[in-house]
Amino acid sequence: MSTSPPRPAIAAVGLRKSFGGRAVLDGIDLDVPEGTVFALLGPDGAGKTTTVRILSALISADAGQVRVAGHDLAGEPDAVRSAIGVTGRFSGVNDLLTGEENLTLAAQARRPGRSEGRRRAAELLDRFDLAEAAGEPVATYSGGMRRRLDLATALVGEPRIVFLDEPATGLDPRGHRAMRQIVRDLANDGVTIFLTAQSVRETEGLADRIAVLDRGKLVAEGTPDDLRRLVPGHVRLRFTDPDALEWAARAFGETPRDDDALTLRVPNDGSVSSLRALLRRIDHELLAVDEVSVHAPDLDDVFLTLTGRSAP
Repeated sequence: MSTSPPRPAIAAVGLRKSFGGRAVLDGIDLDVPEGTVFALLGPDGAGKTTTVRILSALISADAGQVRVAGHDLAGEPDAVRSAIGVTGRFSGVNDLLTGEENLTLAAQARRPGRSEGRRRAAELLDRFDLAEAAGEPVATYSGGMRRRLDLATALVGEPRIVFLDEPATGLDPRGHRAMRQIVRDLANDGVTIFLTAQSVRETEGLADRIAVLDRGKLVAEGTPDDLRRLVPGHVRLRFTDPDALEWAARAFGETPRDDDALTLRVPNDGSVSSLRALLRRIDHELLAVDEVSVHAPDLDDVFLTLTGRSAP
């Protein structure tokens, strides 16, 4: 019995945006299935925040067709806004108000009736472990608490899609772990998460699909395993002395070497057959190899290969 694929929560074709004659988004296509965690990854200035601002109906695109939560973005922006929640890289909550006041005001703006707004605020304060600090001014909150409150504010309308623009900005490791758990819990509840990040590590083990954006263009998109397959792995050969390294370097030709570590990095996909072939070659060339280690590509390798820049 076949099952139909998830409907797209977000679908964009040919999305373009320029500022001052400079193309920030240069014809990107996106397809984000419902109930998934989708990460838009790229270095600073790649166009990630502009993408979120367009998809969340905060600014208009210069060209392209976009549907969000089943609604045409250009023709039904209010319907799109009612179906989404948005958080920025910097908290948008009011420092002078308490956490409870921030959430209550946000809830009342979305839900008519003071009692209903207070009920929803209390529910979210408890969910995000902010109940004890609910009566304190937000100015006294830690970075992690502010980010949780910001996200709670975005959830008052029970959105089907949540945009998280660089949610780990300003968080310490504990806060980062807490934010990752919140994202997982939301996805488990069927909410579609669209997050942006500069760091590969923010998406590792979290995103179902990743798109890499660089200079306004999508340079890759797929599951984490799909992206890893874009970059070949390698085998590192370590030698006991410089002469052995030099002999091996001549045998393998143009292969990255590290004279200080006495290593060569030989491209290899890590399969049994390719490893056997490499070992046979080492034996045939009478190379004095002290250690052999297999290195599979990770998302840092993918990021470096696709953008020419190492991931932060």
